[in-house]
Amino acid sequence: MRISTSQQQLQSVQAMLEQQSRLARTQLQISTGQRILVPSDDPTGAKQMLDLGATIGTTGQYQRTADVAEARLGAEGNALQSTTSLLQRVRELAVQANNDTLSPSDRKAIAVEVRERLSELVGIANSLDANGEFLFGGYRATTKPFSVAPDGSVVYAGDQGQRQLQIGADRRIAVGDSGAAVFQAVRNGNGTFVIDQGANTGTAIADPGTVLDAATWRANPDQYSVTFVTNGAGQLAYQVTGATSGAVVPAPPAVAPADAPAYSSGAAINFQGIQVTLAGTPAPGDTFTVAPSSNQDIFATVTALANALDAPVLDPAARATQHNHINRALTDLDQALQHIADVNAGVGGRLNALDSQRASNAEELLRTRALLAQVSDLDYAEAITQLNQQQVSLSAAQQAYLRVQGLSLFDRMG
Repeated sequence: MRISTSQQQLQSVQAMLEQQSRLARTQLQISTGQRILVPSDDPTGAKQMLDLGATIGTTGQYQRTADVAEARLGAEGNALQSTTSLLQRVRELAVQANNDTLSPSDRKAIAVEVRERLSELVGIANSLDANGEFLFGGYRATTKPFSVAPDGSVVYAGDQGQRQLQIGADRRIAVGDSGAAVFQAVRNGNGTFVIDQGANTGTAIADPGTVLDAATWRANPDQYSVTFVTNGAGQLAYQVTGATSGAVVPAPPAVAPADAPAYSSGAAINFQGIQVTLAGTPAPGDTFTVAPSSNQDIFATVTALANALDAPVLDPAARATQHNHINRALTDLDQALQHIADVNAGVGGRLNALDSQRASNAEELLRTRALLAQVSDLDYAEAITQLNQQQVSLSAAQQAYLRVQGLSLFDRMG
């Protein structure tokens, strides 16, 4: 078989170009540190790199979202702590105002501060996060949640939604609480029942009441009236009547006022699994209402306290009424403080869960990056050895080309 001079040169050049291409590829691998430069280098490895890269990107996004969640929960925690401090101050003012040594002007001065604290509380409830969104608006994050109506009441314009963020492949976390859940869903009274007085003319003052048998109380949900009468022995006595259940004390069939048990200041009145204690002297016809607790927003509690302090006290009956209203406010404030503490504990729990998930995400990132390195990173020792071999091969191809060029017959013709 004859091989032409041009064919020999072409083969030699092709061999050198292939060696140069391999050498250039190895040099590029060494400079980038990447084993796979194009998918054709390792199709399976290239797909693994894409999958692992996507996992790293997604997990990194979870981490950034967790940072956002932490900032928002931290802002809510600060607002709740401010609310707690404010309510504790209002409670101190209520205790101070409940002292009989204070003058009406002293109580009015306290009422002024209570109303200032109410305005401050509305401001806290309208707190913003770092993005300028309202913390307690629910899903309506751009709508101011709380505003003061013309009648002085505080109204809520948000919704019941609880925003959540994805912080893991299978983990979402709530990053806030609605204003309704924080400031409105507070049980009044002692949390089980609430005591209110009617238009009384006596001086009886009620305590918050005690639950003796929760099951019995739950089995008889009703609004009860403790009414003071004169019994058959001419004594000041009391009757307890349910709005739907009828006479409770005295029990049927002895339900007439003449059969009513005598009242004694400071003695407990027990019925339907609860206990109510009154001190002072009620007038015949005076009434105290005992009803199951319901939700009462914190703003209404503070407003009621301020109104009670502003009310004129012209006689012992009015003083007793004021004491009852202040006592009721103190009980409601205790419920509000406990409620805010519970909400704050929930925020703390979510922050702890956030830290745990973030640590899990970090471990996932570390593991995935290690796998990616195994697939994509270059073995430098092997690559440098290969580079040296390719340099030798290229040099040999170049020397061979020079030798082949000298085999032409034209070089032998003189």
